[in-house]
Amino acid sequence: MSRIVAIVGRPNVGKSTLFNRLTDSRDAIVDEVSGVTRDRNYGKCNWNGIDFSVIDTGGYVENSDDIFEEEINKQVLLAIEEADIILFMVDVMVGIHELDKSVAGMLRKSNRKVILVVNKVDNNARHIDANEFYSLGLGNYFALSSMNGSGTGDLLDNIVENLPAQDPEEVPDLPRIAIVGRPNVGKSSLVNSLLGEERNIVTPLAGTTRDSIFTRYNKFQHDFLLVDTAGLRKKGKVSEDIEFYSVMRAIRTIENSDICLLLIDGTRGIEAQDMNIISLIQKNSKGLIILVNKWDLIEKENNTSKIFEKEIRDKTAPFTDYHILFISAINKQRIFNILELIETVNKNRTRKIPTSELNEVMLDIVKRTPPPAIKGKYVKIKYVTQLPIYTPAFAFFCNLPQYVREPYRRYIENRMRERFEFTGVPIKIFFRKK
Repeated sequence: MSRIVAIVGRPNVGKSTLFNRLTDSRDAIVDEVSGVTRDRNYGKCNWNGIDFSVIDTGGYVENSDDIFEEEINKQVLLAIEEADIILFMVDVMVGIHELDKSVAGMLRKSNRKVILVVNKVDNNARHIDANEFYSLGLGNYFALSSMNGSGTGDLLDNIVENLPAQDPEEVPDLPRIAIVGRPNVGKSSLVNSLLGEERNIVTPLAGTTRDSIFTRYNKFQHDFLLVDTAGLRKKGKVSEDIEFYSVMRAIRTIENSDICLLLIDGTRGIEAQDMNIISLIQKNSKGLIILVNKWDLIEKENNTSKIFEKEIRDKTAPFTDYHILFISAINKQRIFNILELIETVNKNRTRKIPTSELNEVMLDIVKRTPPPAIKGKYVKIKYVTQLPIYTPAFAFFCNLPQYVREPYRRYIENRMRERFEFTGVPIKIFFRKK
């Protein structure tokens, strides 16, 4: 089950800095000017072996005429609705602001677990100043400095303690296929075209997770579950920021799937939101098939599809080993080729390479092109094995794993993809001490 932690608060309290620290990244832009975070950033956090997703929202500003601030407010409201835990961030240097009181009032009514985080507490005097935030009526707080990291360990302990338990799944052990993409790219049309009118082939299976419904597709000798999140919100609630809603749902949908069918609008090309979704799919180690929809509306020349395909792969580099299919969901053009690709990617996702074959192939490649020496240190790789986990992952045992750099890791992955069939599946490669 996907678990989401959202960071909310007024502008310029340090939300993006905390996001970067929790996700061990620099994905969120940090600036002294308020209102920099207008889009949402989302990433993965692992603490004590427990994974959860983190959302960095824009700063909440009440009753503003600024169009960006109005959109930021919508994002915060949606984060409150979708998140399992809300981190409400305030600034000890400013003290209690009128906007803090406004947000606190919203959060007290939200029926969500709210953790009050007092930021920029980096000396004893500020620890004393932080006591005034008890008056917000949200109970105990965590005093920390997102800039230098002090106090974040205790906060993470509390987050992990309050995350909802992982429920056992109550659905058949079949591949789970999610159809994801930006709004209005044709996801519903594709689902309808795949399922057709013969409703007897479809069995809705209620999942234990909060917002996924699994629909079984059993036709043409293909048997899998469609992870369907459509129709679960009342239409009146979707008038809020639809783009943010799609991101929140995409996180849960991707995490509940094995393979993702990413729909791209052929009339608009690959856009920033598509890249965000691809990044999410990779971070969660899910299979990927890219479907370029509305291909019937494109004026074509001899090499239109090749140019389009090259543009997509250039933007997703270095991960380029996946299938791209040009379809029309409305006209059912090539949609049944999708079934064959699902079968192929699922085989690649579950492929196990015998250890003897793996060592014979990969050690020969390593012998011919060893890792470059660093500071006069030579890395010697002695043994390779596939790890017994859910997605393809390989451990290369060597004497000095700390000297293996990212370019060589990518080189090994590329050679592995040339020798073994892993198209459409992210590969994890680890270098471990012998």
